[in-house]
Formats: sequence, structure tokens, C-alpha cells
Amino acid sequence: MLGQQLLNGITLGATYALIALGYTMVYGIIQLINFAHGEIYMVGAFVGVLMVTVFQQGLAASLVAAMLTCMVIGVSIERIAYRPLRRSTRLAPLISAIGVSIFLQTLMTKLKGPQPVGFPHVIEDAIYKFASIEISKVQIIILVLSSLLMAGLHFIVKYVKIGKAMRAASEDYDTAALMGINVNRVISFTFAIGSALAAAGGVLVGIYFNSVSPLMGVTVGLKAFCAAVLGGIGSIPGAMLGGLFLGVAETLGVAGGFDLYKDAIAFTLLIVVLLFRPTGLLGRPIQRKV
Repeated sequence: MLGQQLLNGITLGATYALIALGYTMVYGIIQLINFAHGEIYMVGAFVGVLMVTVFQQGLAASLVAAMLTCMVIGVSIERIAYRPLRRSTRLAPLISAIGVSIFLQTLMTKLKGPQPVGFPHVIEDAIYKFASIEISKVQIIILVLSSLLMAGLHFIVKYVKIGKAMRAASEDYDTAALMGINVNRVISFTFAIGSALAAAGGVLVGIYFNSVSPLMGVTVGLKAFCAAVLGGIGSIPGAMLGGLFLGVAETLGVAGGFDLYKDAIAFTLLIVVLLFRPTGLLGRPIQRKV
């Protein structure tokens, strides 16, 4: 029983981790919380539905189309809503982010209606049993794809030139610009990668729960933000760990009879962790000169 719930929690947590990475990467470079990130995840899920129902495509094509579409949306949001306010007070981009979030929710509600939409079956599901643990084909695909995407992100950040530029900008935004790094390009790339991962999470969640809705990004976006803070905002490994930790905690809480408080588990867990470790599980304190 415990092993089964851990597996279910890790599957759910992998999707949280994909979304949390977008929050933590953007914050790590420009100290901005992109509160429209949950809606990008929602748009990605609907693009996946569109590819399957209208264009009769499979999982691979739907996933790529959702990621590419949301990359464009993410970069556009950064250019239009955030870049002009980069040197403004912290409140201005926060309000802009909330405005973008409401705009995307309203737009999708107008286009698709407020009711949830079923995600078509694109995978012939099967159940595999190992001892007392059952794992479905859908779960295997979610775990494998999530692992590949996170491993790909780690490779880009660690070994690719643009990834090194991201790390430099996260250390010191202004100094990186003085050293010749095109910070605007780095920020746009960060939004693009974060949005692509969120879109992938949206498609995988749609497949897992067979349902998407215009408001699905609100709660999940907040939970993913909690996962990013839980792991240590600004830390990529922290976002991954925070997502997995949150998914397991939520699943165990529901299995323990706290299903009515499922959405509160994330926030309660966040408060408890931050009381004892304010920087998160893998975060590090930032020293500022005064």
C-alpha cells in the first residue's frame, strides 16, 4: 500500500517539478515571480487536446506542438508584459503578471467554455504488476518523459553556452551584462524553456487525469510555486526535489483520509518547512552588502 502511494506521488510530483522549474529559473535570474506560469501550463494542455482531436496526432506530435506554442507565448509575455517593467518597482511586474494570468484564463474560457474538456485517449493503457505495486503505462510514460526533460535541462544549464550564461546572469544580472552577455536573450531563453516544460506538464497531466479546464492552472500553478519555494527558489535541483516531495506528501495525505484538505497540504507543508529552513530544502542564503 505504501509503495503504491509513493509511486502515485512520484508520478504526480514529476508534473509539479516540470512546472516549478519555470518559476525557479525566472526568479533565479530576474527575481520575478511569473504568476502567469500556471496559465501557460493550461494553454499547453489545450494545445495537446487540439492536436489530438482536430489534427489527429499522437502523443509525440501533441507534446512537441504544445511545447513550441508555449515557448512562443512565454517569450511574447516576457517581451510585452515584463521587459518594459524590469527597472520598475517590484509591485509593477507582479501586477502585470496577475493581469496576464487573468487574460489567458478569460481568453481560454471564451474559446472553450468554462466546463472541463476530456483529454482523448492517445495511449492504449496497460497495467503492470510488480509484487504489490501496480504501475500503468501512462505512469511509465510520464516518469520517463519527465526524467528526460529534466535531464535535458540539467545538460543545457551545465554544459551548453546559453546555460552557462543563465548561470552567470543568476549570480549577478548587471555584472553579466558588463561582461558581454546578452541578458535580454538569456531571459527570453529562460522564459522559453520554462514555458516549454510547463506545456509538457500540462499535456502529461491531461493524459493522466483525462481532463483539462481553463482554470486548471490556478491551483496547480500555486502548488508548483510552493514546490519551487519548498525546494529553494532559484535552485533547479531544489525545484525538482520540491515537486517530487510535494507530490508524495499530497498523495499520502489523501490516502490517509485527508482528501478534503488535499489542496491545503501543499501550503501547510510549505509553512512548516520554511519555519525551520527559510531558504527551502536546497536553497542558500543570499548575502547583501549594505
